Amino acid sequence: MLDTKILIVDDDPNICELLRIYFENEGYDIKIANDGVEGVNAFRRYEPDIVLLDIMMPKKDGWQVCREIREMSSKPIIMITAKGEVFDKVLGLELGADDFVVKPFDMKELSARVKTVLRRYLVHTNQNDDEVIKFDNIEISLQKYELKLRGKSVDVPPKELELLYFLASNYNRVFTRDQLLDKVWGFDYLGDSRTVDVHVKRLREKLEGVSDKWILKTVWGVGYKFEILS
Repeated sequence: MLDTKILIVDDDPNICELLRIYFENEGYDIKIANDGVEGVNAFRRYEPDIVLLDIMMPKKDGWQVCREIREMSSKPIIMITAKGEVFDKVLGLELGADDFVVKPFDMKELSARVKTVLRRYLVHTNQNDDEVIKFDNIEISLQKYELKLRGKSVDVPPKELELLYFLASNYNRVFTRDQLLDKVWGFDYLGDSRTVDVHVKRLREKLEGVSDKWILKTVWGVGYKFEILS
């Protein structure tokens, strides 16, 4: 992980120092911001490889920071918070977070999550598949990480695009949530199947009304498929 940069955004100085010491010992380059405004500014200046982002912070909370980062970058974000309710996890995923860790956390587990998220991101950004999948009013390119609807580029987080690409490249095949976690997120992903549901929901919002010749379909009791309509 030499030269890999982590931005830690948290208003608790004790947690920041704990994270700094641990990850510097693992060879990471660390930058710390103690409120949301400082966090967004540090992201622009520092250009980190991954962000560890608290939710409850002064000036701007983690939700707003996540929104602003996603407007300018697809770099991985792991949200770290004392809140553990399902609502918080779903909201974080909907805003584009890649993973979610609840305080108090085990440092070894957090480190494993950082490595997993970074590995997934690097694998997909470095892949050489230049195939573009095309159906009526939709084009999906993994090489460019680009989604076009009716010929116009649409902003889409990397994991949403990867999920759509996988389903569309295997059209008319049904995949369970666990299969999609394995194929898109990786077999060592530490999240749960609700992640798939959140990403499908967000994709449907973008794809609504684009075409009547295909559909992102739920197969109840099984999973999801990209179905070509006859």
